[in-house]
Amino acid sequence: MLRLILTAILITLLSACQAVGLGPGVALVEQAIAMQVSQTQQQLVRQLGLSQPPELEIIRIGVKKREPLMIEDLQGFRLRGNYDLKIKLPAKENFQRNKPFDVYLQRQQQAQTWRLAIPAGNENEQKWTTYLIEPVGYQ
Repeated sequence: MLRLILTAILITLLSACQAVGLGPGVALVEQAIAMQVSQTQQQLVRQLGLSQPPELEIIRIGVKKREPLMIEDLQGFRLRGNYDLKIKLPAKENFQRNKPFDVYLQRQQQAQTWRLAIPAGNENEQKWTTYLIEPVGYQ
């Protein structure tokens, strides 16, 4: 009887994983956060008239919430949590701890690549702008 219950639980868990699929790993989440930070950094560099942007390094990522969702008819995830950021300036280094993040990731149709998805539009008609997250070694 116990074996039957354990088998039923295992089948349920496996089918739930198959429906949602494997989610994004920490390295992918780090790349997505880095892309978002880089976009913000580029805007600041232009506004401040800096000749060279500071070097940024994401130190630690803690995913607190992972929600599966559909983004333009493709499987996606909304991930929220915190990360630590090291900012390297010419004269010093600065650490920012527990910075919140909220990223949307969209799995591509062949499930080989992911895209960073940024909500656009209004609540009535959800639209997305997406950016390819290049896999490591991608040429």
